Amino acid sequence: MPNPHDFHTPQPSYTRDELLRSSDGGYFGPGNAQLPAPPMLMMDRITEISLDGGEFGKGHIVGELDIVPGHWFFDCHYRGDAMMPGSLGLDAMWQMIGYWLGWSGSPGKGRAIGVGEVDVTGSITPDTGCVRYEVAMRMVRRGKLVLGIADGRVLADGVGVFIAKDMRVGLTKAVD
Repeated sequence: MPNPHDFHTPQPSYTRDELLRSSDGGYFGPGNAQLPAPPMLMMDRITEISLDGGEFGKGHIVGELDIVPGHWFFDCHYRGDAMMPGSLGLDAMWQMIGYWLGWSGSPGKGRAIGVGEVDVTGSITPDTGCVRYEVAMRMVRRGKLVLGIADGRVLADGVGVFIAKDMRVGLTKAVD
């Protein structure tokens, strides 16, 4: 499995175009972490990413999604009461953890494998301007098993709408 740093030099932030390149695959090397393509790509940019930041000092990642009334999920989730499904916010944070694992040099494809607890306290509607995802890595295990465990929160225009604890993402290695 190729080392992601042989293909990508880590940056402190990423634009939408760079995230779209990651969704094409190969950004961190063949068979390594990649983001999903639109419409499942749930962020427009990564504004911060580090190896030692965040609440636990083990790394963090912050992403943002600009909300426009025409987003696909508003037309199919609770017709007449448009809101972004909370599951998409959780998926966005799982995407970010997998991206962080590749960005930090671990090989393999990211797979969400669980979450301990999710508390929903608000909603994201077509009137929301920007969604911010903040993820703090709590534990990173590297070796035969690559595992990232993180806590995160989702904010709509600066107001917390949900918190997730013990989100788990593993990296799987392709078998030849």
